[in-house]
Amino acid sequence: MKGIILAGGKATRLYPITKGVCKQLLPIYDKPMIYYPLSVLMLAGIREILVVSTPKDLPRFKDLLEEGKRLGIKISYAAQKEPQGIAQSLIIGEKFIADDSVCLVLGDNIFYGDQLVTLVQEAAGLEEGALIFGYSVKDPQRYGVIGFDKNSKVVSLEEKPNKPKSNWVTCGMYFYDNSAPKIARKLRPSARGELEINDLNKEYLRRGLLKVKLLGRGYAWLDTGTYDSLISASTFIKTIEDRQGLKIGCIEEVAYRMGYINKKQLARLADAVPTSYGEYLKDLLKDE
Repeated sequence: MKGIILAGGKATRLYPITKGVCKQLLPIYDKPMIYYPLSVLMLAGIREILVVSTPKDLPRFKDLLEEGKRLGIKISYAAQKEPQGIAQSLIIGEKFIADDSVCLVLGDNIFYGDQLVTLVQEAAGLEEGALIFGYSVKDPQRYGVIGFDKNSKVVSLEEKPNKPKSNWVTCGMYFYDNSAPKIARKLRPSARGELEINDLNKEYLRRGLLKVKLLGRGYAWLDTGTYDSLISASTFIKTIEDRQGLKIGCIEEVAYRMGYINKKQLARLADAVPTSYGEYLKDLLKDE
């Protein structure tokens, strides 16, 4: 399975913060926002990753992440010239996906949970259909809402409905088989002129090939699209890290824990970061 991180868009809801810098490069506490979705892909065992962003912002991501070699992975880059929907990223990445399945994750989404690693590694074994995740929120009308029948079977997906059928909404991480780019190409643009990921998921649902995993208590899903959510996400990460002494979304640690790099490589990465972040990496080696 391959991975795609969509880190495009104009993020106008965050102006003027994002007039000079891409949203996914903004800090969430002690690391760039994109580290969090990247770490999830790495934890899933995905080592070939495509970052999709605007032509203006791609050089900044390349400066930050390079080609991924230092993490034992391979990172490629592709431009989304105009923001025409989340599903467009699958079309942009069609050649990159080639004959593989794919996990698409939004660059401004943060996932956390004790069983998250097991969950995403199982999802990465997908061979047919699609697998998406549901999360219960108090304001479902802002999201893509999942509808269930009396037997808890998924029967509908509605984008920002006035009268939500449930409090369960779709998260920004999607696992698809190799049909996803072809299905995306056949989608019609919505009223706002975009290829909606919800329409792609609805097509899998229509075919009877959509699975939904619900993230219940013990999981956190953070969408960082507003001023308040940026602060809330940073506070959440800081609170967990201060309490446990363990970092969330630390891509160097993930690379080491997953066996993508060895001790010497981790030591070099630690030496290159002259902050408490680098000290944390050094402490990982001391603890062993």
